[in-house]
Amino acid sequence: MSDREEKRKASDARIVADIAKYGCHVIGVFDPEGELPTFNYSIGIQETTGAPEAIVIGLDPKLGHSVINTYHRRVRDGEVFARGTPVEGFLQGFPVLIEPAKKVLVAEYSFACARHYGRKPFRTVQIVYPTTRGAWPWEAEASDSFRKGQPMLGRKRPDRP
Repeated sequence: MSDREEKRKASDARIVADIAKYGCHVIGVFDPEGELPTFNYSIGIQETTGAPEAIVIGLDPKLGHSVINTYHRRVRDGEVFARGTPVEGFLQGFPVLIEPAKKVLVAEYSFACARHYGRKPFRTVQIVYPTTRGAWPWEAEASDSFRKGQPMLGRKRPDRP
């Protein structure tokens, strides 16, 4: 077995152990060159709660991890999020939207999740947040760099039905 295969096997075993212990595993991904946005995503939430997996793009890895854990705790406690409805309690002082992500768009972000589920289908939501001035990624007030740092993986305009 190659070094790479051994590392993947160890990573997969840790994911399974974390799901058994915590109900999910959260992965943080960053580009060492800083050209692509950092993102975090869950593995195991659907398996343990029936709620979709979650992804958040563009936040500091520790904050992104916290946001995913907040989502996990809330769905584990039975909360159901309505599409297009701002939700408080994820980022201090700012609402977020919990938006269904399109499988084809989230696929390039969630390799370990796809590997974990194999052929079993899984759903994913994107946790979308505004700028510190309150502008959502689709609003004119949001900068191009903010839009690029938080690509929309579902509807381009969650404020519309």
